[in-house]
Amino acid sequence: MSRTALRVCPLCEATCGLSLTVEGSRVTAARGDRDDVFSRGFICPKGAAFGALDADPDRLRRPLVRRAGRLAEATWDEAFAAVRTGLRAVSRAYGPQATAVMLGNPMVHTVAGGLYPPLLIGALGTRNVFTASTLDQMPKHVSSGLLYGDANALPVPDLDRTDHLLIIGANPVDSNGSLCTAPDFPGKLKAIRRRGGRITVLDPRRTRTAKMADRHVPVRPGADALLLFAMVQVLFAEDLVDLGDLAGHVTGVEEVRGLAADFTPEAVAEACDVPAGEIRTLARELAAAERAAVYGRLGSCTVEFGTLTSWLVDVLNILTGNLDRPGGLMFPLAATARAERPPGPGKGFALGRWHSRVGGHPEAKSELPAVALAEEIETPGDGQVRAVVVAGANPVLSAPDGDRLDRALAGLDFMVSVDPYLNETSRHAHVVLPPPPPSQSPHFDYAFNALAVRNQVRYSRPAVPLAEGALSEAEILARLVLCASGRDGDPAPVDAMVVDAALGKTVADPLSPVHGRVPAELSAELTGESGAERRLDMMLRLGPYGDGFGADPQGLSLDRLLAHPHGIDLGPLRPRIPALLRTRSGTVELCPEPIAADVPRLRRALAGRTAGQLVLIGRRHLRSNNSWMHNVPALVGGSNRCTLQVHPQDAARLGLADGGRARIKGDGGELEVPVEITDTVRAGVVSLPHGWGHDRPGTRTAVAADHAGVNVNQLLDGSRLDPLSGTAVLNGYPVQLTPLT
Repeated sequence: MSRTALRVCPLCEATCGLSLTVEGSRVTAARGDRDDVFSRGFICPKGAAFGALDADPDRLRRPLVRRAGRLAEATWDEAFAAVRTGLRAVSRAYGPQATAVMLGNPMVHTVAGGLYPPLLIGALGTRNVFTASTLDQMPKHVSSGLLYGDANALPVPDLDRTDHLLIIGANPVDSNGSLCTAPDFPGKLKAIRRRGGRITVLDPRRTRTAKMADRHVPVRPGADALLLFAMVQVLFAEDLVDLGDLAGHVTGVEEVRGLAADFTPEAVAEACDVPAGEIRTLARELAAAERAAVYGRLGSCTVEFGTLTSWLVDVLNILTGNLDRPGGLMFPLAATARAERPPGPGKGFALGRWHSRVGGHPEAKSELPAVALAEEIETPGDGQVRAVVVAGANPVLSAPDGDRLDRALAGLDFMVSVDPYLNETSRHAHVVLPPPPPSQSPHFDYAFNALAVRNQVRYSRPAVPLAEGALSEAEILARLVLCASGRDGDPAPVDAMVVDAALGKTVADPLSPVHGRVPAELSAELTGESGAERRLDMMLRLGPYGDGFGADPQGLSLDRLLAHPHGIDLGPLRPRIPALLRTRSGTVELCPEPIAADVPRLRRALAGRTAGQLVLIGRRHLRSNNSWMHNVPALVGGSNRCTLQVHPQDAARLGLADGGRARIKGDGGELEVPVEITDTVRAGVVSLPHGWGHDRPGTRTAVAADHAGVNVNQLLDGSRLDPLSGTAVLNGYPVQLTPLT
């Protein structure tokens, strides 16, 4: 007999509500939940394939432990004993910095991934922390940290109320949104146009998003910062700056005026390949719009000037009075966020508090560049990385020069991987700890609720009970924390320790609703079937909408959330400045010193642009998400193909044929790729998708291996970085292309 279970989809940032049909322990169908307070029934092909991904026969069901050079199934106790022994041996011999942590994109899609990584890093005592952020969004964190004093204060476009949306380097129709959690992004774009609004897309490709826009500007890849700076210059030169309600909360405006003076539309037009008149029009339309939002994403982050571009996106919103107001760029307030506090100066945000051992890369947000992991493993000396803990990451495919990292991982003393697959990275592990499939896991969006275009809260308990002998991901990571501390056993004390520490701090805070109360009594009031649920209950109760442990009977708690299986709507985004600000001045610091110091580099690049050079960009597919969804038959093939898109003019000039093959060469290597000739990519630009290259031996992903594709990041050697954020340049870099017969 079948039954229905509700679940929030964990397969991309849109966080759509699903209605699952379950027969026994198997998910047989997935539909959109029409009563979900946020997604209202929307579903994409990834969500529809939930059951197939959940039941993938290549998913690991039991831990693997390397014995005599081979990975073999083991019990959980055997696996954690091997982890404890391996980590302890490296730590005792070489110290805590000899162990590195690599965290991947899937970790932000799970309950456990939102709770335990900081505990793991703290238990290891290492500063060698690498994540997918420096292959993706770190420029946005850095610019927000410098502007607002909080690297996690990321504003999102208020899509439901804007009437002018400028999109830069993003394709949300295919990505479903990124750093902007918005179910049914295509529907929201259509709604903007229905209410008389305007959409402009700046992108080298005529993406599906660009096709929906009123205007598509095919800017040259990597030139976004130049174009945006020219728009800023126009705002000042034509007296179009109007801070609106932010006027008393912004400093540094005149300094930005000075920085922008040289970047006139005429000065940047050739480098951007956008006429000066069109740049002026973009600036004037933005200033004239009643409610406007500028939104930039991956294509504007993973470039040479990613942090400058991310900063300029916010500068344009601020100078036109569109930051922190309805219809503009606004700051979500998640249910598990810290309760809002009175305005006042904060500690601010600092870069480069320490540096990597080999390359001297500065940390950003307590992370080092992912491209530095290989050299930290390879290079002998004090502090050489000899052990790596990898959780939900596949950097052999996602980071530049995977061949080098592949060799480096093979030489480690010890590696443990938390991963459901034996993939291009986890195949090197000495221990593989597989989390259960999504149907057997709870779901709460700690990360994406803080990026949602409408405040709401939803929680899903597992749709299917854990398989016999399996561990939840929370148990796996909590036991990993114990192993990093030299212990093992029952993981419950890990969560209890966190609860006790948090409640102890909270009752001592005069601004807390539980000030002066007894922590043990508060702890006894927490509900939940696990330590992870008790922590969620605590965060909900102490959060901005919480019941304050009885102080507000109408407030949030886990019990109240469970009573609303389709979620609870918390209302539209609302202004949060100045309370949100944590800069030392207590203002939006529009011209931070690190940003000003990087502007001369942009000026030098403008002077040194090479005309006629072919450059490469990536692209997104609706039925994919980086490297971790290519093992589901329903999600590969069709438009989701690893082809090199080439404009007809470039194809004719180079002698390339549609369906033929070509050799593409970059800084770090060369690849043989199938050619797809299309005018959706502008002349002078070629496009190859990210996340492919499933052709290495020792993996267990049969479908992915049959659709292997090539690893675009192998074209890079890791030397191209945005220096402020340490983010790899994955877009807009020069390549050479020749036909193959």
